[in-house]
Amino acid sequence: MRLLLLLSLISLSLYLTEGVTLVCYFSSWAVYRQEAGKFDIEDNDPTLCSHLIYAFAGLGTNNEIKVLDPYNDLCENWGKCGYDRFTKLKEKNIYLKTILGVGGWNEGSTKYSEMAADPAKRKIFIDSTITLLKKHDFDGLDMDWEYPTQRGGNPEDYVNYISLLKELSEALHAEGMILTAAVSAGKATIDPAYNIPEMSKYLDVINLMTYDLHGSWEPYAHHHSILYAHPNDTGETLWLNQDFAVNYWLEKGAPKEKMVLGVPFYGRTFRLKDETNTGIYAPAPNPGMAGPYTRQTGFLGYNEICEAQLTTSWTIVHDPDMNEPYAYYFPYNYIWVGYEDPDSVAIKAQYALDKGLAGCMVWSVETDDFHGTCHGRKFPLLNTLLEVLSGGIVTKPPTAPPKTTTTRDPSAPTTTTPRVTGAPGVHCSKMGPNADEGDCTHYYICDKDSSGWIEFEYHCSDGTLFNPVGLICDWTDRKCSQGYCPNDCP
Repeated sequence: MRLLLLLSLISLSLYLTEGVTLVCYFSSWAVYRQEAGKFDIEDNDPTLCSHLIYAFAGLGTNNEIKVLDPYNDLCENWGKCGYDRFTKLKEKNIYLKTILGVGGWNEGSTKYSEMAADPAKRKIFIDSTITLLKKHDFDGLDMDWEYPTQRGGNPEDYVNYISLLKELSEALHAEGMILTAAVSAGKATIDPAYNIPEMSKYLDVINLMTYDLHGSWEPYAHHHSILYAHPNDTGETLWLNQDFAVNYWLEKGAPKEKMVLGVPFYGRTFRLKDETNTGIYAPAPNPGMAGPYTRQTGFLGYNEICEAQLTTSWTIVHDPDMNEPYAYYFPYNYIWVGYEDPDSVAIKAQYALDKGLAGCMVWSVETDDFHGTCHGRKFPLLNTLLEVLSGGIVTKPPTAPPKTTTTRDPSAPTTTTPRVTGAPGVHCSKMGPNADEGDCTHYYICDKDSSGWIEFEYHCSDGTLFNPVGLICDWTDRKCSQGYCPNDCP
């Protein structure tokens, strides 16, 4: 029986009732990407996922849950109503669970550690979370604290994280909502951070982040979501594969019926040292250059990878010791990328079935080939996962009946908050996020109306600085080590 704490809830996902869980993360900032990389809420296909997670909300200094991009997420001040549009996707699939994710890498750990340590602060966070979820018709919360006891956390997080999950679970279940969590696949993080038997009592789904196991922070090329250890792996590197992570979580007490295997829809890239060595462990002292959509060094979305392979002569390697491809292209700055394709995600989905796991999780839908440019159909990776997990038979879920609408009396008073314009767009050069070149602690969201550019100022959370490449607030240590934001670095 699946999701033991939810047996009293009605109308679980269609795929859950058929024995399949497919959890899909949606990066809300993808709406600010350029050209064919732009992905808005309505670009999601709600019939392909059992759970769809909106990433991310954060934690405010007052210990309340914090809306990180009010212009995109809310309706107030002529915002884009992202939360409400997202939960409205359930009209196309009445079994879909729409969940709000809180945390993520850029939020860090320190303030979550401080909140979890204090019962009064935990209550403030939980009460504000329930209010926000109910206001926008979410079906639950995904707790993405990266990571307890790590990155500015405290050893006491090992215990306090459980208290937070227990209280969150009780509050959410009382409202008919669910609690999920994204968790690390690295042994070095798992051991100090997670009391796995205890946390498993309170989580309905455990999203195992079995990716980013390797990357350009290492001086050699390696696949970041390799299923099994490579023959050349030794020592602690033998832990950096999906099979080890799954088995370790199971051995430590995680129930397999709650666990889902993370599958990345992106690759990790490296810049090779020379042409004579191109395999796993090839010397690669630098990250690969950024792609046209995601604009992040060391990273390419699958859509960026497959589109590049349509127009340039990449060497694609299917190593017999691996279940996933890697590719390299010398004229393109000696780039090397390890990634997933439709064949490899099918292998991973079958692995999840063979292990008796609940299903799979993807990060993230907007870097799939969602236009269908490369394979002749939209979302080829996501569709492949669903087909394997469903045994090759996919039943489309029913849509919600149309809602009765009423015509507003034009003479009735409006409750809409007047738009706040601030400065007349002096920092704007494009739609969406724009950097302040002299100050990385904040940024501007820019829009246009009949009068021209309008800008809205937003401040990055403590410990982060605005990344003008990724268009997000990035972790301060990483930005400063890469030479960004010198005026704001220690």
